[in-house]
Amino acid sequence: MLLPGISSPSDVRALTVAECESVAQEIRDYLVSSVAVTGGHLGPNLGVVELTLAIHRVFDSPRDPIIFDTGHQSYVHKLLTGRQDFSHLREAGGLAGYPQRSESEHDIVESSHASSSLSWADGISKAFEMTGQADRHVVAVIGDGALTGGMTWEALNNISHDNSRRLVVVVNDNGRSYAPTIGGVARFLSDVRTRPSYRRLHRLSWEIAKRLGGPARALYRGIRGGVHGFLTRFTNNEALYSNLDIKYIGPVDGHNFRDVVRALEQAKDYGSPVIVHVITEKGHGYEPARANDADQFHAIGAFDPVTGEENGGGGNSWTAVFSKELVELARRNEKIVGITAAMLRPTGLAELAEIFPDRVFDVGIAEQHATASAAGLAYGGLHPVVAVYATFMGRAFDQVLMDVALHKAGVTFVLDRSGVTGPDGASHHGMWDLAMLQIVPGIRIAAPRDAVTLREELAEAIAVDDAPTVVRFPKGSVTESIPAVKRTADGVDVLRADSARDVLLVGVGAMASLALDVAEILATEGIGSTVIDPRWVIPVTPSIVDFARDHRIVVTIEDGIRVGGIGTRIRQDLRQAGVDTGVDELGLPDEFLEHDTRGNILTRVGLTPTAIAEKISNQLRGNVVPKAKPKKR
Repeated sequence: MLLPGISSPSDVRALTVAECESVAQEIRDYLVSSVAVTGGHLGPNLGVVELTLAIHRVFDSPRDPIIFDTGHQSYVHKLLTGRQDFSHLREAGGLAGYPQRSESEHDIVESSHASSSLSWADGISKAFEMTGQADRHVVAVIGDGALTGGMTWEALNNISHDNSRRLVVVVNDNGRSYAPTIGGVARFLSDVRTRPSYRRLHRLSWEIAKRLGGPARALYRGIRGGVHGFLTRFTNNEALYSNLDIKYIGPVDGHNFRDVVRALEQAKDYGSPVIVHVITEKGHGYEPARANDADQFHAIGAFDPVTGEENGGGGNSWTAVFSKELVELARRNEKIVGITAAMLRPTGLAELAEIFPDRVFDVGIAEQHATASAAGLAYGGLHPVVAVYATFMGRAFDQVLMDVALHKAGVTFVLDRSGVTGPDGASHHGMWDLAMLQIVPGIRIAAPRDAVTLREELAEAIAVDDAPTVVRFPKGSVTESIPAVKRTADGVDVLRADSARDVLLVGVGAMASLALDVAEILATEGIGSTVIDPRWVIPVTPSIVDFARDHRIVVTIEDGIRVGGIGTRIRQDLRQAGVDTGVDELGLPDEFLEHDTRGNILTRVGLTPTAIAEKISNQLRGNVVPKAKPKKR
């Protein structure tokens, strides 16, 4: 076993080529056995084993920074930089599922949102040049899926403007993001991968290099970029990369370690920006992943390493309920169309695409384009449903504000994985959407508490044709129904109404069940509660103001950040109405939350029934009740 003896990239450079090839298989075996226990991003990492080994053999990390886009393909990098305990991967105290600076000096960018690596690399390489460190290289490893994001092309435009920097862009081309990559860029890469003439000429070029020796070979390597440029133009008159005026090497078989090393060495010698196009296979070397056409084990829970069968989950998911209900709504309303940003299955649009293939658009990793395009679809008489993870909504905020809301476009945004998501860590918690989106004029935001209200609120959202609407829900299993005692005329559900009106508990979305648990504990102490679910949290409905008048204190509970959250909005509306009932806003702190289980994180931030009930009891028993300032007259 060679892998246990590798604690830094220098150990990789000390191995023979044959030993590196042997280590590649050891790494695959380790990844399969480890991720089978913890879950994680298996397929992407199986695809970059030889590539990562080659990068660490040719370049000197961390002196030569390596940036992964996206960071879920960094497991092999972690193994080669002294982190070989995956027993608690993505768990509290264990390794993060993405690069993390606190773990290692080799982790430069804590990247987990796609398409940003080239901008980072552009900035770092400029800084090196300006500070007299021109001998340092920057390596950006970017997937072909991430190339569908507009930010990469903004970066390439700037990188191609300055040819004096040592910047190597490794395009890890496996033809997929979560699923097969779509669009013109994908078609170009696929054409390059499969064109026989190109591959023959490419092999001929390598044969020339191998047969030459001494000074002749060095000279050939010096001019080989021009040779490849010629070959690229010869086989495609409008070759994508050559027209950007960036040197291009490839395509290279990403699972042939020797070829990848040679290509990277050549790129390193150029002394200017160069693209190395590496063809890999997601899930390479593990048949169950390769055979899974849906996502090739892109992200998987614990599974049987022999069969590849994932361990059973529990109950119906929020995503599944949304998926089925959208199909039913689309059957009745032909104006409904779906838009996804390279996440057809994870966001629940796959079933709609199977039944109505002409009514679903996968735009690639391009949330900004998805949103502005949705505004155009709405103008044309359709009702777009844009389904994204809540964490990615920040990328399209400007388009929500200026393209959708300003133009009063009827677009529905369905935000999956809202609130605390758990093991994917700080960048993947969907905790900013409520605070961020509620400042958009005219927007309406729904937060269903269960499967029944998800179906109701989705239909209500799609019925709005003159403003953006949002339906947000968390990750995981959903309760079918949490019944209401009654519903007010403006749509607020009363879930519990004690005779004593001490505290008004406002449970936002999935936190409604938590509010009910709090009320149950308070009742044992003789404290009466009214528990309400606003259903539509923005705008604040008049009945919530009326409820607040009749209680000693209002406590809002949400799984978004407290700063600028729904509780803050309710406090402002009460003040505007001249209601002086105190409001205690409970939610997530304005900090980046590390990877852990959802339950552990909620416990740590005090969002548990016991902690909340104790806080309320202390406030009421000690008469420490927060008071809002009365409205000035």
